[in-house]
Amino acid sequence: MPPETLQSFIAVGIGFALAGALVSAYQAFAQRPAGFGLLAQGPGPQAFAAVPFLVFAAPFIIMRNTVRGRRTDNRRVEFVMLASVLAGFWSGMSGTFFVMLLQAVGLLA
Repeated sequence: MPPETLQSFIAVGIGFALAGALVSAYQAFAQRPAGFGLLAQGPGPQAFAAVPFLVFAAPFIIMRNTVRGRRTDNRRVEFVMLASVLAGFWSGMSGTFFVMLLQAVGLLA
């Protein structure tokens, strides 16, 4: 396996892990699950602060909503596959950004 492929898989894994950690921490503090409804509170500081959170937490939220929708609403398999690809791509981008951030700070070589 080429090193670039392995690096991409690791970035996707890091992105999903980061998203899961953020959503779990939010749920522990807010006592409710995180969702895209955080943006629906209207213009204000809370909605403004929700944007960076949702940028990194979105892969987990997308997958959670997709799995829940498949069970309860019997969504089509094509929709589930498309949402999984979207969440995986988003996770790879956020994981790559997080690794680059750690390298810029000097925590990774």
